[in-house]
Amino acid sequence: MKKLLLLAVISILAMPLTAEQSYSPYVDRDYPENVYWGDTHLHTYLSGDAYSFGATITPDEAYRFAKGKIIRTDGGEDTRIRRPLDFMMVADHANNMGVLPALVAGDPRVLATKGASELAKRLARRPTVSELLKSATEEEYGAGSKLIGAAKAVAFRDYGIEESFKRDVWQEVVAVAERHNDPGTFTTFVGYEYTPTPIHRNVLFVGGPSDTLQTTPFSSADSQNPEDLWAHLTRYKETTGSDVIAIPHNSNLSRGNTFRQVTFEGKPISRDYARIRSDIEPIIEVTQIKGDSETYPLISPNDEFADHETYRLRGPAADKESNRTTEDVARASYARSALQTGLDIEAKVGVNPYKFGMIGSTDAHTGIASVDEDNFWGKLGGAEPSRFRPAKQANWASAGYAAVWATENTREAIFSALKRREVYATTGPRITLRFFASWDFSDGDALRPDIATVGYSRGVPMGGDLIQSKGTKAPTFLVRATKDPEGANLDRVQIIKGWRDASGKLEEKVYNVAWSGQRKIGTDGLLPSVGSTVNLPDASYKNTIGTSELSTTWRDPDFNQSERAVYYVRVLQIPTPRWTVYDAKFYGVNFPQTPPPVIEERAYSSPIWYTPQ
Repeated sequence: MKKLLLLAVISILAMPLTAEQSYSPYVDRDYPENVYWGDTHLHTYLSGDAYSFGATITPDEAYRFAKGKIIRTDGGEDTRIRRPLDFMMVADHANNMGVLPALVAGDPRVLATKGASELAKRLARRPTVSELLKSATEEEYGAGSKLIGAAKAVAFRDYGIEESFKRDVWQEVVAVAERHNDPGTFTTFVGYEYTPTPIHRNVLFVGGPSDTLQTTPFSSADSQNPEDLWAHLTRYKETTGSDVIAIPHNSNLSRGNTFRQVTFEGKPISRDYARIRSDIEPIIEVTQIKGDSETYPLISPNDEFADHETYRLRGPAADKESNRTTEDVARASYARSALQTGLDIEAKVGVNPYKFGMIGSTDAHTGIASVDEDNFWGKLGGAEPSRFRPAKQANWASAGYAAVWATENTREAIFSALKRREVYATTGPRITLRFFASWDFSDGDALRPDIATVGYSRGVPMGGDLIQSKGTKAPTFLVRATKDPEGANLDRVQIIKGWRDASGKLEEKVYNVAWSGQRKIGTDGLLPSVGSTVNLPDASYKNTIGTSELSTTWRDPDFNQSERAVYYVRVLQIPTPRWTVYDAKFYGVNFPQTPPPVIEERAYSSPIWYTPQ
């Protein structure tokens, strides 16, 4: 009997342990521990407008630059990115992709098309970027810029290019992306930009050549209606079994056409429309060279930081439909109000079409994905650094980048993060940001070195949904922001809440939840300024104010469990000089006062949603 008992004990001890019984406490830790930095919106000489403005940088050179290699700019200078990126997508325009360089190269398939001779003449008359930047006077620079603009005017015409040419260009786009894709080190995505007026989208494929060569870019010549793009991408997914997303950008310039309460044809939004849009467009590009799309002073009058890099439209582009108010147009043009609108639509049809995460990217048409204020190469070739640029090109912003929480640096892992919205945007600085929500966080959780372990085990991350608690307590949010190790200190962390009240009214509020120094919130509800160390003549600042890290838990003091709500984080840096100030110092010229020469760079998390059951 004793022998049998002993044998039984030995047998039990000898049994292999399952994963749940493993001695290692880290076996089940499968959450993303790394943040990866990238740009999903970069143009090269294959884009018609980029080429007409003098772009000569190829997709191959653009990828090399993103990986940290030195390349030669269109103006003839050598440049290098401050720190290599982890991933990138060259997103050249689908319309006339590769047509202009092929025209100059003498491709007979392009030369034979209508309007080709006119386009060739305009291209021949334009100065090179190098010639433009060497202009002797401001008048000469302005005249050269007009000639370039005249060339751009014909870059987007429909030239009736034959399908064989389009497929050849697309094959090269796919091949270059594949050559530079290095899983674990540097990830490339195959994609392009779809450009109907005025709402543009970048199409990003997770698949490689075996999938992406089964299609060609869908352009605005095929349809101006994004719903047709969604249908095209849905067919691609069904045919290949591979996934794809579309990323809207520059809603700030869409004249209120990006986030409306109706479809693009003016019809009521249906449940199917909301479902398809939410599936195909899980993220938006909220900050880039053509300005910031988070919010706007008119619709966020109580937000002292709402007017950041606001791109000013002029002329016909600024016109709006006569039956819409300026506020209505603005609300349908910015991310914050769109998140609120999504809550309203969801309450009516059961699905939220504006349930999106947020990233940044550049939209540079130079092939140069650099957004450091002291290493900014402009929107287009003619906007490369020069002594004329601060006065003539100040409207451009040096922004932004996409930050992705992924398990590894591969197409599949990064794409998965984009789909689940575990991503965030910055205007350029590489701020590390974590954001979780739960019913069970405690105040001490913000002090733990492993807040991710707590966040994932007891809550949901950015991009997620907070399921209603059985109790009546308010949700608690766990936030940690860490400064860019090579950048400016942090000023504050804010949580922005949007909600729909019982009457259907949409509301918003900005909460300061963590900040540097000993400042206290005043009776007006505002937090005093962090101050400024910026030295404008010297184009410098000091990290003697602010802090390197801010970590906190915050419980919503105004929570109502019956109201739909959405929350996201905004992190602000201390004030630093804008690129116009760096230009002014380098060239010995004056910097403009508009846009402001001092900025507070920032990060925007993807939201977390609360929906009552």
